[in-house]
Amino acid sequence: MNPQELKAIMSHGLLSFPLTDFHANGDFNKQGYIDRLEWLAPYGATALFAAGGTGEFFSLTGEEYPEIIKTAVDTCRGKVPIIAGAGGPTRFAIQCAQEAERAGAHGILLLPHYLTEAGQEGLIAHVEAVCKSVKFGVIVYNRNVCKLTPESLAILADRCPNLIGFKDGLGDIELMSSIYMKMGDRFAYLGGLPTAEVYAAAYKALGTPVYSSAVFNFIPKTAMAFYHAVANDDMATQHKLLREFFMPYLAIRNKMPGYAVSIVKAGAKLVGHDAGPVRAPLTDLKPAEMEQLDALIKTLGPQ
Repeated sequence: MNPQELKAIMSHGLLSFPLTDFHANGDFNKQGYIDRLEWLAPYGATALFAAGGTGEFFSLTGEEYPEIIKTAVDTCRGKVPIIAGAGGPTRFAIQCAQEAERAGAHGILLLPHYLTEAGQEGLIAHVEAVCKSVKFGVIVYNRNVCKLTPESLAILADRCPNLIGFKDGLGDIELMSSIYMKMGDRFAYLGGLPTAEVYAAAYKALGTPVYSSAVFNFIPKTAMAFYHAVANDDMATQHKLLREFFMPYLAIRNKMPGYAVSIVKAGAKLVGHDAGPVRAPLTDLKPAEMEQLDALIKTLGPQ
């Protein structure tokens, strides 16, 4: 798949980030991961992001990463495209990107480098180095310490033809609007705030109708129903699901930093698709929180 083909895929539909399965001792559970991908693939997501944020990329070792990406590609071949997460220090991000390309992934989502703050010149150098290390498409993720300006994105777009997508995880409406106004259709745009459904209608109004759904991991039928409600401007369905499920869900998620991932693993366990524990420094939901989440999921009916 060439970068422009990936851009076309990124320009429509619902995207999601599968959980990465771990055994009870924290080791990668390959068969569990295969089973998960086979379960999710038919539900209609336009693409799946292997080893993304919800997939705990930040906790994976360099030895585990290639196997996880290759497992995803092999399992989903002919069913749904796989975009790999890549990130961290520039040389490690390049290593991940090249491994993903060798494994047959269709592109990468370039997650933020961690800890170190940097100016725009350094961010440009980082993204440019990763883009030029591969031939397939790259989507950059504005979040945390990676806050690219419209001017920096314009420079990168000129230097890196394979930089075809922009994902926003900041929620800065003024910045997002200015990026869209400057870059137009040069990029495919993706809403990427945690629990993106809460922001979906607002981002659609900004020219970003595509978003990634974490809850697709355990309520895929409902996730697709909500996406279609957004696509069709069905505010009644959106408001009903926001009021009855997503707002109470956020109340649980917001109890602990890192629960944006933990609550998704908890949901998968409750619906019979256990992905194992989260890895430290994340922590799993407490029993009372699991009960609250279980009650919420049951109001939605079979998935």
